[in-house]
Amino acid sequence: MTRHSILVVDDSPTDRHFLSELLLSQGYHVTAVDNGEAALAAIKSNPPHLVIMDVVMPGQNGFQATREITRDPATRSLPVIICTSKNQETDRIWGIRQGARDFMVKPVDQALLLQKIATILSNVSAFQVLKIDFGNWYVKWLWRWDAMCDLSWTVASLK
Repeated sequence: MTRHSILVVDDSPTDRHFLSELLLSQGYHVTAVDNGEAALAAIKSNPPHLVIMDVVMPGQNGFQATREITRDPATRSLPVIICTSKNQETDRIWGIRQGARDFMVKPVDQALLLQKIATILSNVSAFQVLKIDFGNWYVKWLWRWDAMCDLSWTVASLK
């Protein structure tokens, strides 16, 4: 079984520790950083399977970092869960519009967070392949059904 890696991004040492310990207890590999810029650097150097992102942080906030992750072709499929103390409906909507797969308000319900993580990771891992044969030429299509119910098609190879 693949040990999924999760990047925790939060400027609060207490929240970073709490989330890291929760995830480690469930068998996830955890990396934790304290701001958006460090998150982007960590993603480039060692891409995780999922990011848990706070919003209110010094420097680049979580909305900005999430937007950068989800708009970059190299990282757009990386799921982000925003986990913040901002509890207004407009914050939730804005987070989802930035590309977050989900939005949770602190203090988080541990069981619900773990359920959301498991669901997102199982959907991200569910790739299907269709090969269309045209003699010596074929087109292989990859598609996935992700947590946002977006059917994504990509040409995988032409030969």
